[in-house]
Amino acid sequence: MSQKVAVLGTGKIGEALLSGMIRAGWAPADLLVTARRPERAEELRTRHGVTPVTNAEAAKTADTLILTVKPQDMGALLDELAPHLPADRLVISGAAGIPTSFFEERLATGTPVVRVMTNTPALVDEAMSVISAGSHATAGHLAHAEEIFGAVGKTLRVPESQQDACTALSGSGPAYFFYLVEAMTDAGILLGLPRDKAHDLIVQSAIGAAVMLRDSGEHPVKLRENVTSPAGTTINAIRELENHGVRAALIAALEAARDRSRELATGKKD
Repeated sequence: MSQKVAVLGTGKIGEALLSGMIRAGWAPADLLVTARRPERAEELRTRHGVTPVTNAEAAKTADTLILTVKPQDMGALLDELAPHLPADRLVISGAAGIPTSFFEERLATGTPVVRVMTNTPALVDEAMSVISAGSHATAGHLAHAEEIFGAVGKTLRVPESQQDACTALSGSGPAYFFYLVEAMTDAGILLGLPRDKAHDLIVQSAIGAAVMLRDSGEHPVKLRENVTSPAGTTINAIRELENHGVRAALIAALEAARDRSRELATGKKD
């Protein structure tokens, strides 16, 4: 933890990562940040005790660089970093859709690159971060990335060929659950409940169901069947979900998210 780590383009996820690393034992003095706006950089210094630097300074002094800028801004950032970045520094990309080869082609030969897709529950230390190695990344580099992202949740190693699928499933995944809770809340209001009571009922049900999925060891089908009595309320609701093609719609939605992740790698904006 004495190594210097720089977070470049420190937005909400980058700040959540910094905060988690500090709680996990990293010294703020070993953490560097860059931000587009000087006032944002100063805010990070005041809040966390980290050191704001320029992108070039981060490239020269950090042992590990975590790039959290938007995919469309990554090429320009790499052009700025390349003249200053030695080949022995670890580069971790958090940009959706961009393969490790994109970085390897623009940085010094042999630069180790690790690709990570995390998600917004990093803000509450419940992230799912999916980690893949580039051509020059070693097991030690992967372990270091796991140590960093493990500060804000769970990590999982996958082949890079599976990253777009993971982006669709867990990178975008929280939004699907928020969407479902939003729809269920509207249904609760339609059924005569006040919004706040509908919200509380649904959120606690979601938390309880998630804990059961995580801790019970049971298949989700078995857990669902345990709630589904013959000729009861639940089976009638599920029949309507099936009649309206909800399962098929979810599969199509995830395929669309995966396809968009692939498009981002080509620089396509629309």
